[in-house]
Amino acid sequence: MHFKVKSNVKYALACVTSMGVRITPANRMAVHNSNQYLLTSTSAETNVLNVASSLGKPCLAMTKFVEGSPIAAFIKAQLRARNISVEGPDVPQGGPWGYRHQFNIADSGFGLRAPRVWNDRAGEVGRTIRPDDFDLERIFAREGVAILHMSGLIAAMSDETTETCLRVAEAAKKNGTLVSFDLNYRASFWKGREGELRKAFHRIASLSDILIGNEEDFQLCLGFTGPEAGGRELSDKIESFKTMIAQVRREYPNVIACATTLRQVLSANEHLWGAILCANDMWFVEEPRKIQVMDRIGGGDGFSGGLLYGVLNGWTAEKWLQFGWATGVLAVSSLNDYAEPVDEKQVWDIYKGNARVQR
Repeated sequence: MHFKVKSNVKYALACVTSMGVRITPANRMAVHNSNQYLLTSTSAETNVLNVASSLGKPCLAMTKFVEGSPIAAFIKAQLRARNISVEGPDVPQGGPWGYRHQFNIADSGFGLRAPRVWNDRAGEVGRTIRPDDFDLERIFAREGVAILHMSGLIAAMSDETTETCLRVAEAAKKNGTLVSFDLNYRASFWKGREGELRKAFHRIASLSDILIGNEEDFQLCLGFTGPEAGGRELSDKIESFKTMIAQVRREYPNVIACATTLRQVLSANEHLWGAILCANDMWFVEEPRKIQVMDRIGGGDGFSGGLLYGVLNGWTAEKWLQFGWATGVLAVSSLNDYAEPVDEKQVWDIYKGNARVQR
């Protein structure tokens, strides 16, 4: 089974996103007692693009920056290095208490000490992204995009970003671009806007070709019924996810593929990692395997990026899932929160469990 992927396009993948930076202690230390930190450019959406961009496909981040900010300059340089182009305005800071880029402060955990994440997003410039920040006609009609990837994080961030995601998804669909939507529910983003966001997410899902999310995402974002999350064996989660997706396919017949990862945490350093995909009513399962984890953040985005790379290449659905499983593993094997494959062989070696030295 194959999607009809638009050809002769400027961008293989595009996303709407709010960019920030991530601060991670070195050597798996905790944030509060470390004095060495790694600074990287981050967003859930560009982390998905990074698999395709690393493997040579042109990608676009539609975003907004603080004019003159050294953090903005750092983010732009990092995205250029990652083969991701940028579209969107620079706006004045408005003084020391004006706009800025978010800080995501996170440690990796170790053993039975769990990772901890602290988001510092006050004054985030990305919350002000509006539809008229972009020339949608040029990007989607004249230049062309094969797949638009959207996340529930940016879609729920503010009234402005919700409207932007709706408008961008509509422009993409109108011009033959495939739409991928990772529901990515966050309770803090939805507080006080539940009814409005449920309608917006329903509209985006109705325009989507690919939906990504676990059972809780589908329940809380789109109103489907199912068992409570957590406390179940992975085998039970597979069966209940299949039941959930039967409801989804009836509600959104335009959706061709639904996928999610399967994770059981044994320790901060070791997880059981699997994935499941429904494509045109055919089911594909990667049974959970033990994997070693350097930093768990970004595994789901790495999975989505690998899956979409398979779609772009016209592979079979089974290969989408296999490649996505392995790029998820690649993401969690790094302190960066994105997968950065050097070539396809590296990814397929991970899938095969081949960790022999490459000479």
